[in-house]
Amino acid sequence: MNIIDIIGEEHIGTSLETPLREDAFVMSDETKIEHIQHHFKEIMHILGLDLTDDSLRGTPHRVAKMYVKEVFNGLNPANKPDVKLFENKYQYNEMLIEKDITLYSYCEHHFVPIIGKVHVAYISNGQVVGLSKINRLVNYYAKRPQVQERLTNQIANGLKEVLQSDDVAVVIDAVHLCVASRGIKDTNSSTITASYSGKFKEEKTKMEFINLIK
Repeated sequence: MNIIDIIGEEHIGTSLETPLREDAFVMSDETKIEHIQHHFKEIMHILGLDLTDDSLRGTPHRVAKMYVKEVFNGLNPANKPDVKLFENKYQYNEMLIEKDITLYSYCEHHFVPIIGKVHVAYISNGQVVGLSKINRLVNYYAKRPQVQERLTNQIANGLKEVLQSDDVAVVIDAVHLCVASRGIKDTNSSTITASYSGKFKEEKTKMEFINLIK
């Protein structure tokens, strides 16, 4: 077994930031689509597919557009949602939970989907965010090749930055199709990761959050 095979089967630890080259956004989206379309067409050709078939002819372009404009558009910081804070006029000082946020991401080791739910909570320090903005922030970090551990921390850190507070909790429960559809082909297991900070490190607050998301 060569080193590529060995690395391919392991979850290699990387930094909190998604690994990107310095020139990652020099090329325009349209140019990226053009290049990806060309290379994906070559992949399909190597696999022996007939690209003159009506059903397959447009696939390289569809895949390229999907990669750049949809499933990986969270790579570009320009697509980060603008999240504004509002005064907590209701004086609600307990935890606020956004539960069962739909998660669609892609495993960076095999480029197949990660599908699951994200549960987010925070305690206001005097300011709040619109509920839909939490979903948008989750989607932003999910729309890139990911490792679930990194994704959990990126969402938590993104929320702490926006809220200007450390009182944030994030739990992700997800199925990895690199486990379910290939390799071991285990369709029953899921992966759970969590991040607790600020008041959520206190056992009472943490357990209240965990009980409420069950």
